[in-house]
Amino acid sequence: MGKDIQWGIAPIGWRNDDMPEIGKENTLSHLLSDIVVAGFDGTEVGGFFPDAKTLKKEIELRNLKIAGQWFSSFIVQEGIDKASEDFHKHCAYLKEVDAAVAVVSEQTYSIQGLSKNVFADKPVFTDEEWNQFTKGLDVLGEIAASYGLKLVYHHHLGTVVQTSEEVDRLMENTNPNVVHLLYDTGHIYASDKEYMPLLEKHIDRIKHVHFKDIRDDVMKMSEENGISFRSAFLAGMFTVPGDGDIDFKKVYDKLLENNYHGWIVIEAEQDPEIAHPLEYALMARKHIDENVLN
Repeated sequence: MGKDIQWGIAPIGWRNDDMPEIGKENTLSHLLSDIVVAGFDGTEVGGFFPDAKTLKKEIELRNLKIAGQWFSSFIVQEGIDKASEDFHKHCAYLKEVDAAVAVVSEQTYSIQGLSKNVFADKPVFTDEEWNQFTKGLDVLGEIAASYGLKLVYHHHLGTVVQTSEEVDRLMENTNPNVVHLLYDTGHIYASDKEYMPLLEKHIDRIKHVHFKDIRDDVMKMSEENGISFRSAFLAGMFTVPGDGDIDFKKVYDKLLENNYHGWIVIEAEQDPEIAHPLEYALMARKHIDENVLN
């Protein structure tokens, strides 16, 4: 049962790339050692991580693995040549640390770092921009494959690919051999108020999974107040599995039914001053062991 699945936890519970002032006292050693204590197989690369050689030594000392790393693409805004150049460097680093996937999210017009209402002001592409974007993504997918990596696209609140319909359009217009999907429970639930239909529809394209839980009451309040993405996570909208309202057993069973193999990474943007990172990592591990795997 699930022997081909590796379990990771993202660094975002310890330190936040978008808001570097949050958790800045948490060092790499602290983070990686907490991950070992909590019983996970590895993590994703955070913005504060060191060069590949240094990182490789640190993870090998703790018998951990690197799943992947986020890449902000600006295919529409900056053109595919610039995106490709940056992505080559990204993939070279990931190959050096033996990662499995390159996580890509198109950030042209993104509002995830702005003060806009993340529930109502999401950006959209014109048909021409969609065409440019999907063609460019195929190019990046080929680059990832040339490094032995899988490009997994991250649908995300406040970006051009957020809703199920937008994911459908992306999947229909990209090469399934090189462009795969990262399925994030929290982002699709916050966007569409449901999370199973996306999983069921695109299970064959899903090659990486984020388990992000959501507190319904905070999401409702955030939506009613029309707040930004950052304000929503600082208010506690996201949390680890078992502490919110998503049924991860249902998600996991569906993945198993379809022979999913790869990483499932726990990811919850929270303020480490409020949500003690190790405490929440242990909470997630306990919930998975007792309620998801059984």
